[in-house]
Amino acid sequence: MKAILKRSIILLTASLFILSCSKSGTKALDKGDYYNAVLQSVDKLNKDIDNEKSLAVLPEAYSYAKQDLLADISSAKNANQQFRWERVLEDYSKLNKMHDLIARCTACRRAVSPTSYFKEAEATRDLAANERYSYANNMLNTGTIEAGREAFNSFEELFQFAPNFKDTRTKMDEALDAGSYHVVVEQPTINSRTYQLSHEYFQEQIDEFLRENKRINKFIRFYSPSEAKATKLEPDHVVRLEFADFIVGETFIEKKETTLTSVDSVKTGTATVKGEKVDIYAKVKAKFYDNKKIVTSKGLLTMEIFNFQNDKLLKKEEFPGEFTWINKWASFNGDERALTDEELALTKNKEEVPPAPQQLFIEFSRPIYEQFTSRIKRFYDDY
Repeated sequence: MKAILKRSIILLTASLFILSCSKSGTKALDKGDYYNAVLQSVDKLNKDIDNEKSLAVLPEAYSYAKQDLLADISSAKNANQQFRWERVLEDYSKLNKMHDLIARCTACRRAVSPTSYFKEAEATRDLAANERYSYANNMLNTGTIEAGREAFNSFEELFQFAPNFKDTRTKMDEALDAGSYHVVVEQPTINSRTYQLSHEYFQEQIDEFLRENKRINKFIRFYSPSEAKATKLEPDHVVRLEFADFIVGETFIEKKETTLTSVDSVKTGTATVKGEKVDIYAKVKAKFYDNKKIVTSKGLLTMEIFNFQNDKLLKKEEFPGEFTWINKWASFNGDERALTDEELALTKNKEEVPPAPQQLFIEFSRPIYEQFTSRIKRFYDDY
């Protein structure tokens, strides 16, 4: 038992030592990850100003990190590579981050005198921004959707390190527009006064979907026909919706007559036997009239997606929807004890009037709407 306890203490001590070394930056230093060794050492010294391991690691790690970053800056400046100034800027940013962290740490300043490169970083930022802006602007002027997306991604990169450079924010919006597929979703129409309100409800659902998903992904922009008309848009795609077929309120009534007999014998009366009254037991019967009214409403919505420029059909799908309303009720003649509890409960029900046609239309169109929104999202995932 003592041996097991001793071994556990040794393992725990070793684990704590390894963890301490890792946090102090020793492990990163040994691996040649000098930059992270500096960050870990500073973090440790902010928590424990007398940490000997971190105080020993920090000067060596900072010296090597600074040396490596300056060497990489020199190499990048002389390299004939696109966006090399962004690489230089990243290295200067690391040098300045080390400077700031050490400068704010009292214990760290005793071990290291960090060097700042703020002027160099700002000069490099301008060079990197000009290069990135020029590239993105050239892409934007190419005029294709693919180039527009490349331009947007580049303006987005530029915005990360120089958000106030020239008109970057405006150019990002222009590039997003140029790199997007603009899609008009036409609403289905129904020439029927009976279902006009229900149809309008379905249209409102589609409009709400378009409002909430103007950009279903980064490069897809949806428009209602009214939006497209107001902006004089020439779309890339047009989505045409049409109720190809629908039936509302198709009614079936099922009637069934059954003779029921009780499972067990029940008391049906009394009789006098040898001068004494006794209960009489027998199975009882009843005529049971079972009724069921089934009202079915169903429809089929067709979705066609066209290329607006050449009217080429890109996708066609059909979405079925169905709603069934059921009303059950019953009556009986005879002894109610012949009925089960479930059958007796049915006799408490009454024949009901089905929902209005307007509501039936809405109900069968709900699953159609869900299918439409799911499929159109899936289709434009590839764009």
